[in-house]
Amino acid sequence: MKKLVLILLLLLAAAPSFAQKQWTLRECVVHAMENNISIKQSELDVELADIGKLDAIGNFLPSLNGQASNSWNTGLTQNVVTGVLETQTARNSSYFVGLGVDLFKGLENIRRNQRAKINKLAAQYSLDKMKDDISLFVANAYLQVLLNKANLEVIKAQNQVTLEQLQRTNDLVDAGVLPRGDLLEIKATDASEKQNIIISENAVQISLISLAQLLQIEDYENFDIAEEDFTIIDEGIASKAIAEILNSAKENRSEIKIAEQNVALAEKDLQIARSAYYPSLSAFINYNTRESDLPSGFTQTLNENDPFSISDEPIGIVGSTGENVFGISPNLIISEVPPLPFIEQLYLNDGISYGFQLQVPIFNGFGVRNNVKRNKVNLKRQEFLLEQAKLDLESNVYQAYVDAKGALKAYESAQVALESQELAYQYAKDRYDVGLTNAFDFSQSKLRYDNARIELNRSKYDYIFKLKVLELYFGIPATELKF
Repeated sequence: MKKLVLILLLLLAAAPSFAQKQWTLRECVVHAMENNISIKQSELDVELADIGKLDAIGNFLPSLNGQASNSWNTGLTQNVVTGVLETQTARNSSYFVGLGVDLFKGLENIRRNQRAKINKLAAQYSLDKMKDDISLFVANAYLQVLLNKANLEVIKAQNQVTLEQLQRTNDLVDAGVLPRGDLLEIKATDASEKQNIIISENAVQISLISLAQLLQIEDYENFDIAEEDFTIIDEGIASKAIAEILNSAKENRSEIKIAEQNVALAEKDLQIARSAYYPSLSAFINYNTRESDLPSGFTQTLNENDPFSISDEPIGIVGSTGENVFGISPNLIISEVPPLPFIEQLYLNDGISYGFQLQVPIFNGFGVRNNVKRNKVNLKRQEFLLEQAKLDLESNVYQAYVDAKGALKAYESAQVALESQELAYQYAKDRYDVGLTNAFDFSQSKLRYDNARIELNRSKYDYIFKLKVLELYFGIPATELKF
């Protein structure tokens, strides 16, 4: 018995851990920041910008390169030992190490380093904008789920009322108080509401799937959000002057910052293009050596078996005797000297070269000049885009401001309309209960009341979302938005 009680207690304690997780809006936003594909792609752009900064720094450093080759030559080739052209078959290898550094390159390296820093800022601003956009997408999708759930609850609650009225009407019809047509009207209303319940349930599921996809969550079936009761929180953003909101947007929004950085990038590109007009000066030092399997030389030795040879023809005559004089020459044997050892050849055949190289641009088929012109055009384009970005931001802020104001009025109107429809519905219900109105008129009053409740939900979440858009333009970070 004690064991059974212990098992039950353990199961009860573990039950919450097996419960389905319900995501809050803040959890959804944080999860999207860490997992959304678009944000990850923007983060990769920032990483590429960091790599670009390393490239720019590397332009200031010397370059060190090595080269090794091994080849076989057959036929008339140069003897690397003697330097003479010979018909031969030989294997030759060479080795090279070179060190070079740019001393002056028309300030190009400095400009590229400055450009890399600006590009990093532009990538970071693009990432910030992407996070703001995804936060709004997540908030909108989250509020859409809440709206669909709220509408579903309205329809279910009213259908429960319809079922109660159906039972009451059925009793009154059986008692002969109401005509059967009223019962049929209530049944038709019940069938229509059940159909709307199914449609609303599907809308809830589809909106949950859309939100899960934004969060990169694949378990659609078990994904759900917390049933949070969002209230309209307005700490004065909507009541601020439009000029104040617009000035704050110009200072804080990433759209303007991105456009400004693009102008700065275009200016640096123009400076880099102009650097090609200037001479460039570089220094170098090279070390090279070589090795071959050719003989290192030849030796001559006297033939021990036949050390001398006498010429066949006389080379002179003795004057006093008239005898012929024959020449005697040593018989020499010429033999090749084997190649020197590998390391010794590398040591004997090495050499060093060093110096400076000056390159002066004189004429390059208008290439440099045209490149400068293209960058001037691009600079003007980016300046126009900056002006357009400012105009677009101003338009968007005004639109968001007007939308928020309009959404608030729509919400307030929906509240008044709901109060009126609720009174009308209650009046119609009381009249229907005492038989002073028919089922059709009662159903129409109930339908108008249901629509008023649904419209209030829609206008409420629409105003909350548009208020958050206005807060983002005012400079409030997406992760600090209050709901």
